Amino acid sequence: MLADPSISVLGPDPTHRKFIINGNAFQQDVIQSFNGWQYTAFYSTLSEDAAKEPLYIHLSRRKLPEGKWETFVFDDYPQTTDDGHNTVQIGICPGDGTIHLSYDHHCDVLRYRHSQPGVAQSPESFSWSKSLFTPHLSRLPGLGAEHDELVSYITYPRFVQLGSNLLFSFRTGKAGLGDDHVAVYAPRDDGVYKYEYLGANLKGVDNNPYIHGLDYRGGRLHATWVYRGFVLYDGWDDPLDTKHKQQRGPNSSENNHNICYAYSDDGGRTWRNGAGELIADLAKGESVRPDSKGIVAFDIPKGSGLSNQEAQAVDSEGGVHVLNRDAVDGEQRWKHYYRSPDGVWTQHALPHVQGVKGGKRGRLAVSKEDDLYLILPDNDAPILTFLKASKGAKYSDYELVWQRDGFPPTEPLVDTTRLAYDNVMSVFTRAGNAADLDSTARVDVVVLDFKL
Repeated sequence: MLADPSISVLGPDPTHRKFIINGNAFQQDVIQSFNGWQYTAFYSTLSEDAAKEPLYIHLSRRKLPEGKWETFVFDDYPQTTDDGHNTVQIGICPGDGTIHLSYDHHCDVLRYRHSQPGVAQSPESFSWSKSLFTPHLSRLPGLGAEHDELVSYITYPRFVQLGSNLLFSFRTGKAGLGDDHVAVYAPRDDGVYKYEYLGANLKGVDNNPYIHGLDYRGGRLHATWVYRGFVLYDGWDDPLDTKHKQQRGPNSSENNHNICYAYSDDGGRTWRNGAGELIADLAKGESVRPDSKGIVAFDIPKGSGLSNQEAQAVDSEGGVHVLNRDAVDGEQRWKHYYRSPDGVWTQHALPHVQGVKGGKRGRLAVSKEDDLYLILPDNDAPILTFLKASKGAKYSDYELVWQRDGFPPTEPLVDTTRLAYDNVMSVFTRAGNAADLDSTARVDVVVLDFKL
């Protein structure tokens, strides 16, 4: 069993809103560590006694292992849209020590800002304040007007460290009708770090890919995803249409199908299927497409309860772990889908929990010992559950190692970089200060630190 964690409070969660904006599965690295410091971001009011609206981005850091959080507010950007898609993401570039933020998107123009160089490399040399960061930007640093249309309709930004560089991924288009793109922030000939647009790595054809995650380990970039088929609806081609922005809108998760896999050994420039065959060279204008050879790991039909963007993790031997759920066997269950280092896929339904259709999504994390932790929220009750699958049992045993109440339904996020650093699992989630979590109870954004 896991010992109870230490809990640190970041700030109050805006529970007056209809949709949760702190703690969504596609916030891949909203909590992460670098060079002995930990960073995270969340939305809250300007101050605890301020008006409920608008919200603002709060950016926090602390020195590990147990330093006090330092937090400042970007008070120059009010966030006003009540939409769970419009989260904030963090990226840290090891090469120049910049901290990057992308935020408040659901089919919107790029919203972005970054710190000056060196802030993450020498954190104690910088007083923590918004003066370290650029103003609000609508272009990626280094890209010109020729890419303005590309970044005018963005959803689901995410960052991935690629050695000393930083990858930026984003979707264009809408639910059921979109593509995923990648750009890399790396040094140019003059040594200055800027973005280079690589291309559309995943192309939708009357559908769109929803990635579980992008993980870079051992020089290899891994991607798993599901497709969502597109269903025509009145006004779908109207540029002013907003029906697709509805959560569970016209093209909902009922149309999700298949779990797919591909990898890149050159930072996202070319992509191969699980058999190692080249299927896309972005420099040639190619993309991984739904009909690309050998990408389907599990053939799961539409209407099977398959979620999108749930979770992915990669262990030190290159094993790929995916968390999702389906009802292919007749009962809706959370499942662990696993690709062994020799390329064999297996799946196991999870005990102790019920992965309900359309329910809150969980998270995966791999410890320094290569054991797999599955962090699973309840969709209706304020309960958070941890399962452990051991490397020694080839990830086929699922031990219940921790379960507590007091955590409103939230999609937990994990600092995977810290796990590799000191084997402490920091979990970003929400916690209530009342046992019954009634409508008047305060809910905080918190970090749980489990010593493994």
